[in-house]
Amino acid sequence: MEFKIKPIGIVHSPFKRKEDIDSKKYAESGGFDPVQGELEIFQEFEAGLKDTEGFSHLIVLFAFHKSEGFRLHTKPLLDNTLRGIFSTRSPHRPNPLGMTVVKVIKRKKNIIKVAGVDMIEGTPILDIKPYTSRDQKSPIKLGWLEFRMKKQNNETRNQK
Repeated sequence: MEFKIKPIGIVHSPFKRKEDIDSKKYAESGGFDPVQGELEIFQEFEAGLKDTEGFSHLIVLFAFHKSEGFRLHTKPLLDNTLRGIFSTRSPHRPNPLGMTVVKVIKRKKNIIKVAGVDMIEGTPILDIKPYTSRDQKSPIKLGWLEFRMKKQNNETRNQK
């Protein structure tokens, strides 16, 4: 089975290179929520943006276009243990696909200004979907991240 995927747009981001996204820095400071950018949807797909401005958040599916090769095990951010690739958000995947949730600030024609950008400049956008209450699952389990999140929260509280 073979799939052909055609990008529907590109990301405009303050991050110009892979190295500009220091995930550890953002993880320690609370995340990418304040980082703003734009989703530029190609003209031929602009009509599909109708009604997107009515949603507070969008799910963006994208290609890790600068990722080279893949590993089935990796040491994720803030962890020194080798983990299975499918239990991480690493870009080094068998199919270099990414997903993120961004907050909609405003839409003007084929440009959606968003916050929560964790992609680099020129990242190909493969699809956009509305983020709905159906996407909010509860309760959730965080697997190996549970311990890391508790430890990070305790360290943050102790610094205050």
